[in-house]
Amino acid sequence: MSEPLDPAGQLGPHPDSPGAGRPPGTHNAGDAGASTGAAAAAPTTSGAATAPATEDQNSTRAGDQPGSSDSGREAESDVAGSPRATRRRWSRTTLIFAGALTGLVVLALISAAIGQVPTSPAEVAGAFLHRFGLDWGPMPAHPAGYVTLWEVRFPRVVLGMLVGAALATAGALLQGVFANPLAEPGVIGVSAGAAVGAGTVIVAGGAFAAAWSVAAGAFVAGLGTTLLVYLLSRSNGRTEVVTLVLTGVAINAFAGGLISFLLFSASPAARDQIVFWQMGSLNGATWQSVNVVWPLTLIGLAAAIWMAPRLDLLALGESAARHLGVDVERLRRNVIVVVAVLATAGVAFTGIILFVGLIVPHLVRMLVGPGHRVLIPLSAIVGAVVLVAADIGARALVHNADLPLGMITSLVGGPFFFWLLRRTRSRSGGWA
Repeated sequence: MSEPLDPAGQLGPHPDSPGAGRPPGTHNAGDAGASTGAAAAAPTTSGAATAPATEDQNSTRAGDQPGSSDSGREAESDVAGSPRATRRRWSRTTLIFAGALTGLVVLALISAAIGQVPTSPAEVAGAFLHRFGLDWGPMPAHPAGYVTLWEVRFPRVVLGMLVGAALATAGALLQGVFANPLAEPGVIGVSAGAAVGAGTVIVAGGAFAAAWSVAAGAFVAGLGTTLLVYLLSRSNGRTEVVTLVLTGVAINAFAGGLISFLLFSASPAARDQIVFWQMGSLNGATWQSVNVVWPLTLIGLAAAIWMAPRLDLLALGESAARHLGVDVERLRRNVIVVVAVLATAGVAFTGIILFVGLIVPHLVRMLVGPGHRVLIPLSAIVGAVVLVAADIGARALVHNADLPLGMITSLVGGPFFFWLLRRTRSRSGGWA
């Protein structure tokens, strides 16, 4: 809106207007003098009066709403992407990381304390610290407590952490590269294929097959299964959710038939090991198996973190990612290899443990958002927490019994997967 002309012919607010920079009913002491001397010194007075009027006008516009400048700065600092919002987000993420690590340590102490040899969490911590020359905490009171911890329970806890981290990271990678929430190593058949490879090595080499040969057989079969699922689920340059899941169902069924054939043709000792894999358990974990799993897990986790920025770009869409310099097909092939490494690292010694790679990334995504730079490392930690907690439940739910770990994760993950299917279908408006 254009401003009215003042009596001197200059552009500015009217002298009697309440919007001249002052609240209504108040007067500036210079107004009367400027009005009286306007006829005698019109050129001087009008020029001098114009500047104060403009300053008052500017002050009015800035002060129409008291405190608007401060409230505007506060609102600007709270919007997404502002420094304050960024600090809050990273503070929350740091707290979540710290909470997850603390929970992992607590669960590890509890898990190592459970068993037929009575041991307390304090004695577990003391035995661990004394091994590294730190004279803190009490030693186990039972004569066999120290040996039991280091030869039986600690390998079990460490292997559970590694397998949980590997499966959760593999699930986060698959969900990111396939751009759907239903991808998971067990659901699409990777775990079953790796178990077939490991079972084949056991049947061919006998019950005393070397740990490295078993892991190599699981790796080759898992990689082949992942490549097969990837090729069969792609159509017209894209991967469909339903095709991916149905292909995984077919692969799981075929792998189940192969495992049945191996059970039929195996020796009693080898048959027991194959059955052990099918049920899934951390029972029988040794430092030898830990030494096989931890390099594969750390290599896969490091590669996953390295690929995280490109997965974030891929989330924008294939075309946008290509324009930003991402080789989409090469990225997917790399993810396939990394997923095979991570999934087979767990399957080779613990058996088929389903739904960890499906549940954990979704829980983490609800806490910290979809950014893979944070999602992948936090999924690894939470995956370790979930599997150690499931192992505690497997040993504590029934007295003096070691329930199959795969049974526990399936009982929890099955309903979660069903809810996820319903949620995804309702959001996409149906799949027909």
